[in-house]
Amino acid sequence: MKVLPRSFYERDTALVAKELLGKILVRKLSKRKLSGIIVETEAYYGKEDPASRAFSGRPKYCAKLLYDMPGKALVYNVHNNWLFNVVAHEKGKVGAVLIRAIEPLEGLEEMKKNRNKENVYELTSGPGKLSKALRITKKLNGIFVTNKRSEVIIVDNKLNFILGKSKRIGVTKDLPMELRFFIKDNPFVSKFL
Repeated sequence: MKVLPRSFYERDTALVAKELLGKILVRKLSKRKLSGIIVETEAYYGKEDPASRAFSGRPKYCAKLLYDMPGKALVYNVHNNWLFNVVAHEKGKVGAVLIRAIEPLEGLEEMKKNRNKENVYELTSGPGKLSKALRITKKLNGIFVTNKRSEVIIVDNKLNFILGKSKRIGVTKDLPMELRFFIKDNPFVSKFL
């Protein structure tokens, strides 16, 4: 299990968002792990991105972290849901990738308990659902996902799939490009409401 290095995240945010698909997100809890294949992501840029936490220099703690070193976790709350992102950008730029959905691998029964759900397809098919299933909270904000001892890591994995892309979900003002990426026809990808 090879943890993705910091250099993986020191590239264009959208490229990192695409290439995180198929990788494995691992949440370590005491002597057990919860994990899943990343099946959906969204890229967010800096001040030029109206959907970004850094837009117009918004004075929020997560906006500051967007400028920080690539490979750090960025966890913030929206509508009473913690959202898990990884800071990813080229030198001198700003950006992060929102992990929107995973396909569960390890710890399925614990994920069901954490979400109080039995339907496996409802456990992690959205950013808030994912964070609840994996017990991701603000406590993890700022940790390096590149450090194999971290409570959350992302490991390399080879997977063949067809890439899907679209506009970001729930964004009213958006950039002109498609910045949501997903594994086409994967049943764990979040649905449009």
